[in-house]
Amino acid sequence: MVNLGLISGNKSANSVKISFRLPYLTQWGQSLLVCGSVPVLGSWNVKKGVLLTPFHEGTELVWSGSITVPKGFECEYTYYVVDDKKNIVRWEMGKKHELRLPESVQSGQEIEFRDLWQTGSDALPFRSAFRDVIFRQSWDSSIKTTTGVNHINLEPEAESILVQFKVFCPNIEKDTSIYLIGSNTKLGQWKVESGLKLSYADENAGSGNASIENGPNREVSINASRREAKYIYLSDGMIRETPWRGAGVAIPMFSIRSESDLGVGEFLDLKLLVDWAVASGFHLVQLLPINDTSVHQMWWDSYPYSSLSVFALHPLYLRVQALSKNIPEEIKQEIESAKQQLDGKDVDYEATMATKLSIAKKVFNQEKDLILNSSSFQEFFSENEGWLKPYAAFCFLRDFFETSERSQWGRFAHYSEDKLEKLVSKESLHYEIICFHYYVQYHLHLQLSEASEYARKKGVILKGDLPIGVDRNSVDTWVYPNLFRMNTSTGAPPDYFDKNGQNWGFPTYNWEEMSKDNYAWWRARLTQMGKYFTAYRIDHILGFFRIWELPDHAMTGLVGKFRPSIPLSQEKFGPAWTFVATTFLNEYDKSCYEFKEDSNTEKKIASKLKTSAESSLLLESEDKTRRSLFDLLQNIVLIRDPENPKHFYPRFNLEDTSSFQALDDHSKDVLKRLYYDYYFHRQENLWRQNALKTLPALLNSSEMLACGEDLGLIPSCVHPVMQELGLVGLRIQRMPNESDLEFGIPSQYSYMTVCAPSCHDCSTLRAWWEEDEDRRQRFFKNVMESDELPPDQCVPEIAHFIIRQHIESPSMWAIFPLQDLLALKEEYTARPAIEETINDPTNPKHYWRYRAHVTLESLNKDNELKTIIKDLVRWGGRSIPPEDSEVEASLISTSSAADAVSEKQQFAAISEKIGHPSESNGVPSKGPLAVR
Repeated sequence: MVNLGLISGNKSANSVKISFRLPYLTQWGQSLLVCGSVPVLGSWNVKKGVLLTPFHEGTELVWSGSITVPKGFECEYTYYVVDDKKNIVRWEMGKKHELRLPESVQSGQEIEFRDLWQTGSDALPFRSAFRDVIFRQSWDSSIKTTTGVNHINLEPEAESILVQFKVFCPNIEKDTSIYLIGSNTKLGQWKVESGLKLSYADENAGSGNASIENGPNREVSINASRREAKYIYLSDGMIRETPWRGAGVAIPMFSIRSESDLGVGEFLDLKLLVDWAVASGFHLVQLLPINDTSVHQMWWDSYPYSSLSVFALHPLYLRVQALSKNIPEEIKQEIESAKQQLDGKDVDYEATMATKLSIAKKVFNQEKDLILNSSSFQEFFSENEGWLKPYAAFCFLRDFFETSERSQWGRFAHYSEDKLEKLVSKESLHYEIICFHYYVQYHLHLQLSEASEYARKKGVILKGDLPIGVDRNSVDTWVYPNLFRMNTSTGAPPDYFDKNGQNWGFPTYNWEEMSKDNYAWWRARLTQMGKYFTAYRIDHILGFFRIWELPDHAMTGLVGKFRPSIPLSQEKFGPAWTFVATTFLNEYDKSCYEFKEDSNTEKKIASKLKTSAESSLLLESEDKTRRSLFDLLQNIVLIRDPENPKHFYPRFNLEDTSSFQALDDHSKDVLKRLYYDYYFHRQENLWRQNALKTLPALLNSSEMLACGEDLGLIPSCVHPVMQELGLVGLRIQRMPNESDLEFGIPSQYSYMTVCAPSCHDCSTLRAWWEEDEDRRQRFFKNVMESDELPPDQCVPEIAHFIIRQHIESPSMWAIFPLQDLLALKEEYTARPAIEETINDPTNPKHYWRYRAHVTLESLNKDNELKTIIKDLVRWGGRSIPPEDSEVEASLISTSSAADAVSEKQQFAAISEKIGHPSESNGVPSKGPLAVR
């Protein structure tokens, strides 16, 4: 790109005036600013950008400004909303605007760029999920716009004004013609045959079904009083088609069952799952996290959200048969024997890990020199050594010291580059062990890459999962301790899942430290994920607004506070402080009690209780006694900040405490008003600003489609920010966002959502149906509109109704757990529904071991189930991926279809449809498409 922006705003003999024009409604005290890649636009320093001036045009507030540049000028630019000190309030998402002056522009002329503010939603079609997978065969990825030009004479003797129309149309087939029609004679006076045909790389005339874009007519006006020649570049956003909608299946990697696996799903099984997805009409396969979690080297590691490394893949998903083409016969026999032993109803995490690593080591010993010296491995190592070497060193130390607790590692407890290089040195005695970890990660990379590429070619998005936390004994906290608040834990306040809240045990993030290098650690995570996935789910996206932070001594999730948050302090109460302290903070007098020093935290209670239980001093059970003591400990209304004794936070759900109930009515009213203002009003702007600092770093670091898990207690700032950033939300019918609804209404969901009847954190559709008879009857009456008694079991007809509800919803995606789809056919419901649950959020030591009770090979042979599902998807108006035979047939029929329908007939068909919305399910269009 030519950098000619070093000149000032003064005109010269070879200068051109550039004007920017953008309609945008700002709030009081805010302004619009344009900043770009060249000095005259600030060189991406917003403080040096060009402020625009507002004016009213009808009901719109329009911002404009100009600069003077030399001929041949090129740059990129973006619009920002700033305050009166030029601090950024928000900025455009998506691709940067590109400015290139054509050679035909003469000195002294003025060029006006009329733009529209780009939101995150506008950029979605150019995310890799759509660009490289869904629309891959429809459009050359190098072509991003379709443009056309037309000269319009303002009056008989006036200078011509050249208007260039630009519209984005990523979901248009290459053999489709785009026509611009309008009220002006130059635009055909609404007659398509006389309209302006827009141009793109392929000039072939289109054929097939005719259609016209949806929505109201677009408008363009020219100021006739301006006499000088002028160019107008009109960027008119996206072509307005019926929004694309798709469907998918969700299943954890470990839950997949195939005839080739060793007791657990493996990356190469994804190819079979993709085949089944395509045949069932699905464009997406969603997984849970697949990173290595082997912190404890026992079944506790089955928890997929507690990463040992956010970069390393889990050895559990390795297919040992694919490690080499020359596996000795005795190892092949060992593999076959292991397949029989591990083929159980559920995953045996410990036995499966031990078996796979044992076999992998034997194959590694046979071919290590061949692999480690190969160009393929050297390329992998070169691209990944930044995380691969610390990971291998950590695994070696974990195994050598038999613990991941770094305080037990002696001089290696604290990480340094020098120590790392000694640990991974080729001269070290344990170098072969280090290389084995390289070797396993290399093959995991090859196998997942193979499955990922297979999915892309089949038109299926592979959707990953980005955990909100990492294990406190992880590679990442070892290497980057400054990025984490190690004296805290992450969790969730009381919600639908657990009335006591949740304590996940992860350290919270030090966002202030992370911001110093523009969140490089996060950006690296997303870049790594983007090698395999084209979409991802942000686990607990609320954590990027505010995280529920607990002291490290807590075991439940009740006694926490949001971070960031504005604390209450003594100073804020002024003269009323004495009343607050004596009434709410237990200034202990007669008949008041406090915990002893050795019993004043949950962990101290649990430890002391364990000792008492072993001495048989308790009449009650240990669990019941511990719960009673925890309730007493949590029976407070204000929590003192351990880092600042003058700061306090209202205890979540303080109305549930007996301390609150014992207060007089006036004190209750004061505390209730304080509580609701604190949690639902005063923090909103702080949390919004926090999210707008952190989330864009994630979204801009990869081209994957981002979805956010926005369940739980939702601050009002969350959904507007997600909409602005182009983040797709989640809707679970049994957990509606609306407080006045018991069951969500899928037909009323917004487009920017993923809808599902259940998820991995709750019971399956079948189990939910069986759990509560009264609730089942309310659903049957109010949602299914039947006055009869519902069946006790979720029969296929019930599952069909609920799945159809979701497929017919406006949501961009309808994604179904495999268990819910199997409920469509009675023969797959023989297994007790309760056994299909993946996670129990109320149990922090839940064993994640669910395996599907049917193999992928069997599912691929079941044409009846595939037809049932595909018909549901098709009838629901969602896009269906073409199967191989359909792709071949469409290629053969294209030329004959072009001959069968004349262009004149196409024009007539479009003209008749003006004013009527086109019917489309989001499948790429063929034939003339009119923009109006």
